[in-house]
Amino acid sequence: MTATTVRHDWQRDEIEALFNQPFNDLLFHAQQVHRAHFDANKVQVSTLLSIKTGACPEDCKYCPQSAHYRTDVDRERLMAVEKVLAEAVAAKQQGASRFCMGAAWRNPKDRDMPYVIEMVKGVKELGLETCMTLGMLSAEQAKVLQQAGLDYYNHNLDTSPEFYGEIISTRTYHDRLQTLSNVRDAGMKVCAGGIVGMGESRSDRAGLLQQLANLPKHPESVPVNMLVKVKGTPFENLDDLDPFEFVRTIAIARILMPASFVRLSAGREEMSDELQAMCFMAGANSIFYGEQLLTTANPEADKDQQLFSRLGLEPLQMEGYSDDVHEAVIADAVAEEEHPPLYYQAN
Repeated sequence: MTATTVRHDWQRDEIEALFNQPFNDLLFHAQQVHRAHFDANKVQVSTLLSIKTGACPEDCKYCPQSAHYRTDVDRERLMAVEKVLAEAVAAKQQGASRFCMGAAWRNPKDRDMPYVIEMVKGVKELGLETCMTLGMLSAEQAKVLQQAGLDYYNHNLDTSPEFYGEIISTRTYHDRLQTLSNVRDAGMKVCAGGIVGMGESRSDRAGLLQQLANLPKHPESVPVNMLVKVKGTPFENLDDLDPFEFVRTIAIARILMPASFVRLSAGREEMSDELQAMCFMAGANSIFYGEQLLTTANPEADKDQQLFSRLGLEPLQMEGYSDDVHEAVIADAVAEEEHPPLYYQAN
């Protein structure tokens, strides 16, 4: 197998064998694959905005937005279109090339779609790439969003099929795969990854990556999230994942999906500069820029700029970049079912 080989037939034991490689050998392998497809010193930068927060009827054990748990996350209405566009302007001024919007819905309702469509159109007019994570999508909803100009859609698989039942009971693994299929069939690009550090085994981490790598087409973006332990959720007292295991996961994502952007996502606030640098060495080439990811903290933009300067990294300018090598957003959105519409009215 060469550094440019793209496969969709990975076996679990092959991936576990990669996890068992000596650490330096694994990183060397990943770096070779990375350099065969990307400029090793360029990182794609996105900004993520929560456009509707909290009151989620689903029971994802990692999620502070779930109504099943008592956390410090307040329920907030869907933002006015004008406020979202103002945030997009600020993101562009800070150097973001893509603006990602996340809503805490199980799935968007018909009443929500006109607002969402206006957001997509407005962000596109600013010259930014657009991405959203709104929960599950029907085939019709995916088509409507694509026609509005949405470039990328995020829907994470979270973990392996075997461990999934330990994470959530209110939607199935098949539901998640079906949304990814609907997004791809509509002509949008796919962003799909998962979360590590939720008490899963190494085999489960291999299983997650196997599911992603064996999709009919690799996701253009693969966000790898480190669990952010939030007080009030069932996972608040889990043991920390070994940082080297996290780097291994990044490296194997790079090897299995050579042409995908691998995004260093949630959990960066708790990571040292040295750990982040190791993740870039392992093949991560995308981050979220800004102070917050949906409801969890993220390093401030100026701190990221300083780290980029120290490492000799530069933001990747996406203009003219190949449509076959792209990505979208982080995190899975979940939310209310039977509540009346709650919108801020623009003045």
